[in-house]
Amino acid sequence: MSDDTVLVTGGTGFIGSFVVADLLEQGHDVVAYDLSTDTRILENLGAAVDVAVVRGDVTDPTDVVRTVRETGTTRIVHLAALLTTTARENPRAAIDVNVTGTNNVFEAARTLDDQVERVAWASSAAVFAPPANYDHGWVTEDDLVYPDTLYGATKEYNEHQARVYHEDYGLDHVALRPTVAYGPYRETGGSAFLANIVEKPALGEPFAVEYGDQVIDWQYVEDIAHAFRLAAFADEDDLSQRVYNVRGEVATIREAAETVETILPDADLEVSDEGELPWTQKLDMTAIREDLGYEPEYGLERGFRKYINTLRRDASLEPV
Repeated sequence: MSDDTVLVTGGTGFIGSFVVADLLEQGHDVVAYDLSTDTRILENLGAAVDVAVVRGDVTDPTDVVRTVRETGTTRIVHLAALLTTTARENPRAAIDVNVTGTNNVFEAARTLDDQVERVAWASSAAVFAPPANYDHGWVTEDDLVYPDTLYGATKEYNEHQARVYHEDYGLDHVALRPTVAYGPYRETGGSAFLANIVEKPALGEPFAVEYGDQVIDWQYVEDIAHAFRLAAFADEDDLSQRVYNVRGEVATIREAAETVETILPDADLEVSDEGELPWTQKLDMTAIREDLGYEPEYGLERGFRKYINTLRRDASLEPV
């Protein structure tokens, strides 16, 4: 067993639950800290028995510090956030949760610095400007950061405050910039159509999708969970930077639909090229590959097949 206790904020959510399951599998003690104590996803992943679930609110600084201290947390994976659509609908709450909440996590790590060794936390590819601003293909960590959503702006601010906490207070942190996480049990959001490309055909339902020629970075949730574990435990000497792009497989929505049809030949999927997506998807991840040894295990076909079979199993259907 590991001597580390990892606190995962947002630990009962979609990515959080997969991070918890991944850490438990590696022998760590894990605390899932979340406003929601609904352990449905953790139960589906077989992780609910071994994780300590603590109801808490990242916007309450006292609660964050007390929980970190009382659980003996040595590393924090900070994922709690209001995502793009919710942030747009609740701008004030997004600032509270995403910015102040992240500050509370950094403050807890700063004040308990003899106990907490590192904060690995979720920034986002949403910090980048829309795709038209990059004319040279793959976008590196050093390219223009100029978000056009409030969600992206909160993440950009967090990258700034993390840098100051590192420079002024010696906070050991590593940030990741994921793009689109897909996989079973994802909460619907602004990109729900990306889930439906897989989920509807998996259950034998028709689906029509736009944006066929638009490029998406498809990151299977287990790969993202693995990346956060690497970020939490990487040797400090191996880090050439503190903010890393992370990527899955880049493919158009039409190619994704074709992959579904390969797995489910009877799928009733209709794809049109209407509309344009506002996200920058082609992230260069040379740095995380070289520094942290990150290599996604799930290409589109393998990820989709696992996703489809999980949904079919839960619906008592035969696997494919």
